[in-house]
Amino acid sequence: MRITQGQFSFLPDLSDDEIRLQVDHAIGRGWALSVEHTDDPHPRNTYWDMWGLPMFHIKDGAAVVYEVNACRKACPGHYIKVNALDNTRGVESIVMSFIVQRPDDEPGFALVRQEGAGRQVRYTTRTDAAERPAGSRY
Repeated sequence: MRITQGQFSFLPDLSDDEIRLQVDHAIGRGWALSVEHTDDPHPRNTYWDMWGLPMFHIKDGAAVVYEVNACRKACPGHYIKVNALDNTRGVESIVMSFIVQRPDDEPGFALVRQEGAGRQVRYTTRTDAAERPAGSRY
């Protein structure tokens, strides 16, 4: 199963040159950039671990690609994404986000059905990775 979060998630993985083009576009719009990673990409897990500090006044996309590659070396089995943040409204809002690395094996999610009182039925998702402790996932 392929996790589909952020932009470009239905496309093949982006090359470093394609990542650089997207980063240069964000820089041209005046957006700040950040790199994040996680080993649990559950759709409700919006708080990934930040790799370094956000890059607010960066002028060259090569610096962001460098940070992405450093994160890849340190976290080879994690999901890694690049976020672009816009502060024109006085707060940092994510305006662009895309995954730049995935683990070789993506375990996916399961749909869990729970029947309650009467005819009440609830559905929730459960990540297959949640059954394994942190550090041994993927």
